[in-house]
Amino acid sequence: MSAADVTPAAVVPAPAVAERADPAKGKAVVLYDGMCPLCKRAVSIIKRLDWFKRFHFQDCRDRANWPPSAVPLDLKALLKEMHVVTPDRKSAPAGFKAFRWMSWRMPLTALFAPLFYVPGVPWLGNKVYLWIAKHRYDLVPCEGECRVK
Repeated sequence: MSAADVTPAAVVPAPAVAERADPAKGKAVVLYDGMCPLCKRAVSIIKRLDWFKRFHFQDCRDRANWPPSAVPLDLKALLKEMHVVTPDRKSAPAGFKAFRWMSWRMPLTALFAPLFYVPGVPWLGNKVYLWIAKHRYDLVPCEGECRVK
């Protein structure tokens, strides 16, 4: 058989980069600290508000199941702030920006989402989010070894 006998359908290009399995194809992946009681409570609330099941929740400490992402993911950063890897896997907003991104995608919080863009609110929202994230183990009782070191 010559090269001329090969039809285009028979030619299969090799993948350039091996892709990891995506644990939640088509969904945004919320990466949170699975050892943090406050984070787990927040995830529980978000799950109840996620009527259309647009989010997949993943403990960021489980590195083997991180979603593929065009944005490099770093455990230290993930433990500092919640991240949301978007469904297209091209961005991963963190902290207040992640909360604001998620708020547009849930019916009850979408009503308030425009307020998160009012001048001054993003600055204040980020400050409040970072303060809560930094003091999360003092705000909700922690049992066992759940503190970030």
